[in-house]
Amino acid sequence: MFVRWANAPGAITGFYRLLFSTLILTPFFIQRQKHEALIPRSVLIFPILAGLFTACDFTFWNSSLAFTTAANATLLGNTAPLWVALGAWLIFREKISSVFWMGLLLTLTGALLILGGDFLLHPRLGIGDLMASSAAIFYASYMLATQRGRQHIDAFRYTWVAGVSATIGSGVINLFLRNSFAGYDTRTWVIFLATAIISQIVGYISISYALGHLPARVVSPTLIGHPIMTTILAIPLLGEVPSLVQALGGLVALAGIYIVNQSHAQTERV
Repeated sequence: MFVRWANAPGAITGFYRLLFSTLILTPFFIQRQKHEALIPRSVLIFPILAGLFTACDFTFWNSSLAFTTAANATLLGNTAPLWVALGAWLIFREKISSVFWMGLLLTLTGALLILGGDFLLHPRLGIGDLMASSAAIFYASYMLATQRGRQHIDAFRYTWVAGVSATIGSGVINLFLRNSFAGYDTRTWVIFLATAIISQIVGYISISYALGHLPARVVSPTLIGHPIMTTILAIPLLGEVPSLVQALGGLVALAGIYIVNQSHAQTERV
């Protein structure tokens, strides 16, 4: 919603989301550095890579909204759990049970039922859909890098370092795209600040914290609860009542999320 409301290119909205959030967190980061052990240089590669992946994720996904529907972009962006699971299996060599794969399939099916009405009626991939799909791969890469990095760095400082990296990466991308960094109306600047506080600070510190305690392959499918919440909030905020298929999709997705988390709990007990 923030991206659609802002009167600015999607990549610029992503840049100011990162820049403002990093500036807000900087005093707290400096204070934390005074009382915590310094971050080892050998592990800085993880938040730096995560930041660059985030810059690409925001650029591709935010920009995709200019070329495809918000539902399609969100649906394709939510394929990230599949790429996370494949990465964990192929790169990290994690053992993944058949119960997990069943839960993941249910979760993705639920997301398709919630968000995929237009896609099911018009199953074609345009440039916007390809951009959203690319964003999902970058988001999955962020989560896998963060899973490793959080083994050595606390959630707050990890988010700040990744934010600095992402801000620089996003700035370079916008320079390449020749997007203007100024000249936006007051309402758009307020939206930039809101997305920095709500989406980036609250959202990404929470995700970073979770990835220090749970594997990315569990956190990522659980985040598909976000379109469920979006559908629920759309009732009072936008006056949009979900269809029976969307309601069914929500129940299927919740069942899948439960199975994914239960499969992890069973693995931990073994």
